[in-house]
Amino acid sequence: MQLCYKLEYLLALAHLASALTATIPTVAPSGAPVISPSLISLSLEQDRWTDWSGTTSRNEFFFNTLDNLKQITGKPPHIRIGANSEDHTDFNSNVQFAQDIFPAASATVPYPEATNITVGNSYYLTARFLPPGTHVTWGVNFGQNNITAAFLEARSIKDAFNSPALKSAGIVLDFIEIGNEPDLYRNNGLRSSSYNSTQYTQEWIRFANNVSAAAGISATSHTKFIGASFAGSSHGAGFSPQAIFSAGILDSAPGKLMSTISQHRYSGSFCSGSEGLLQDLMTKATIRGNLSTFSPDIAATRQRGLDYVLGETNSYACHGAPGVSNTAGAALWTLDYALFAPQIGISRVFFHEGVGFKYNLIQPATLTRSTLDGSSLPTPLPPHVQPQYYAAVVAAEAIGSTGLSQAVELSVDDPTVSGYAFFEGGKLVRALFVNFKAFLASSAARGVVHISLGFAETSTRASNITIKRLAIEHADDTSGLAWGGQSYETPNGRKSGTLITTTGSVQSGFDIHDTEAVLITFD
Repeated sequence: MQLCYKLEYLLALAHLASALTATIPTVAPSGAPVISPSLISLSLEQDRWTDWSGTTSRNEFFFNTLDNLKQITGKPPHIRIGANSEDHTDFNSNVQFAQDIFPAASATVPYPEATNITVGNSYYLTARFLPPGTHVTWGVNFGQNNITAAFLEARSIKDAFNSPALKSAGIVLDFIEIGNEPDLYRNNGLRSSSYNSTQYTQEWIRFANNVSAAAGISATSHTKFIGASFAGSSHGAGFSPQAIFSAGILDSAPGKLMSTISQHRYSGSFCSGSEGLLQDLMTKATIRGNLSTFSPDIAATRQRGLDYVLGETNSYACHGAPGVSNTAGAALWTLDYALFAPQIGISRVFFHEGVGFKYNLIQPATLTRSTLDGSSLPTPLPPHVQPQYYAAVVAAEAIGSTGLSQAVELSVDDPTVSGYAFFEGGKLVRALFVNFKAFLASSAARGVVHISLGFAETSTRASNITIKRLAIEHADDTSGLAWGGQSYETPNGRKSGTLITTTGSVQSGFDIHDTEAVLITFD
């Protein structure tokens, strides 16, 4: 009886196993993009900014999670502070940090954004608690069409970043963002229903003239404007980079101080409570389709000599979908999504975060309500990382610390497996593979793919490999991941556990299981 069971088990494994060959260039192909050490960066709702930063002392947990990434690549993630709540922010010098007014929580939106935020000078000074060397983008209010609020906010931001505390730490203000997703103003009551990109351009120029004076933005200053910040794109006809270029935004005096275009992208929406399927998110073709829709915008932006970023993105809009955005499977989506972005000209990807949002990489504050349905928690939930944080760690190790590494996507003939090769000094050093097939808690058996390694140039090739795995028990798990045997699910956000890697030969290749990522280092 036992023998029959073992035979059936081996036959099942044989049925689930498959094989692929990945051909890898040993030298960086011409045009291989340089990958930023801060490729995976963060966009934060500014209503609860001081929950992230701290007020009179730093939030140690948040600092540690950023510093972990800095220790790997040498650079901390870039931080964008603003988003929806930037268009609900006013300034009052009599306020010390921030005074917020929040709507009632609901099952769909357990942690809603504030409808009104009033900030003072100390609010912006808390940026001093970020890791030294952090680059910051800060948004000012454009949605309420109150140019005084934008002027006062910009002036206070400038004063904060000129303070000795921030200057000595090398924390710099890269960009001022004027307004968040103005293409949605005509739908959310902030402008008339006929509001168009030409009107937006004219208003932006008027605001930017004042904001540039308040923030000290000039042709010689480090700080510049980041433009657009649109929720989507209509590729020229409506709100898009092409449309505002045609409307003359770059020809204006403040437009000449714009060095980067930002657009936003979500893979779906949970705004009305409709759930998504995890395997739908974890789909190689969908990831590429969602990003490649911006290719015309990227091309038009780069033709103007401007940089292009995804200034806000994540899985499902309206803070994520339960059972999808907060799972281990979303970590694999994040990893591939971020690494594919530079292949089409996106230089940095800002994953959106808010206290209590389902799709967070990091939950920086103690929570008293469930992020999934808003119910009261029996005991408060302390700060912690969520599965997507591991994507940032894995990507950081793949990118490395040179600041000049390049990466190309590999041609992998499988709809559920992707691969990337990484180069330093033009020489192959690492490769990363992701298996998207969702192995769920309800799945019967777990598949495995054997990957044989081939090289485009046979004259120079490594002979040995070191293998490091992102271990995930199930795609729908919300915790329990381990990167090389080590966990970041600790009280202080620092890794714990003993590093586990294995070695092998290039000739033998390696196995990658369903719902797994594997980093190969060539020795």
